[in-house]
Amino acid sequence: MTATEIAQELEVSVRTVYRDVEALSSAGVPVYADRGPAGGYQLLDGYRTRLNGLTAEEASSLFLAGLPGPAAELGLKEVAANAELKLLAALPPEPRSHAARMRERFHLDVPGWYRRSDEVPFLAEAAEAVWEQRPLRMTYRRWGPKDVERVVHPYGLVLKGGSWYMVASATGEGGGGAPRTYRVARIVTAELAEGRFDRPDDFDLADFWEKYTVEFRERMYTKEAVIRVAPGTEGLLRVTVGDDPVDVALAGAGPPDEHGWTVLRLPIESVRHAHWLLLRLGADVEVLEPPELREHMADTVARLGEVYGRAPRARDEGR
Repeated sequence: MTATEIAQELEVSVRTVYRDVEALSSAGVPVYADRGPAGGYQLLDGYRTRLNGLTAEEASSLFLAGLPGPAAELGLKEVAANAELKLLAALPPEPRSHAARMRERFHLDVPGWYRRSDEVPFLAEAAEAVWEQRPLRMTYRRWGPKDVERVVHPYGLVLKGGSWYMVASATGEGGGGAPRTYRVARIVTAELAEGRFDRPDDFDLADFWEKYTVEFRERMYTKEAVIRVAPGTEGLLRVTVGDDPVDVALAGAGPPDEHGWTVLRLPIESVRHAHWLLLRLGADVEVLEPPELREHMADTVARLGEVYGRAPRARDEGR
């Protein structure tokens, strides 16, 4: 069939036919063109589209087909695009049309607002260690005063809110063998070590991560603050503090008082952290307990009053 005939049959433009035929050919579909008056596009006799046309790399990259950013970070952007193209080519017309519309009209952007994705210069090494079951020798930057040396057995990678985490068991001194998490952006140096390790048959990455996030929340919110919040402050409180602690606080809240203010028992990480967060709500929040947090809030407000209670300094004087 000529490009014009194909365009009429499929109700698309001739330009679209040229583009799609080129894409199919790049993906390995044996479509070719005969020149001349009686020529046109032709498919190799007997060819049938099968998903076993996917390469091993393309098949393994399918879960990243809708995540061009993470796919590129893992070095799989082109492979994932080819896999998606072959998968679309294998679908019957109606499901193919639905899939194409989904790709055109929905886009997933992983990082949250007001933050960038982590810089992960050693993500490729971590991914190769996971895939090949190779030990990874790395220098890791902890929250403590100095970096630590580790040889780990990486079991998997998790992308959470734009940040990559490696789940691995540590070996040797300082490692207990149980899986733990490492933020890939904090890997200072990394290289694959000799040999291979046996990945536990019963290890489930998704199950581990779900349990880890629950335990992480429990470890993080070890204290509590009693606060009063003004009417309509829930949305700002969620943005400032986070959904989980606000949900807990609202679940145990009583009715608002005669002025519409509500008393909440808010889970917090520490007095210092809560002081920094709750100041962002200004006069729409009042800390009742603990006394230490209330004193910190009052002291900061008093100092702010001094700063804004005087005339602003000239620019040159401020320098």
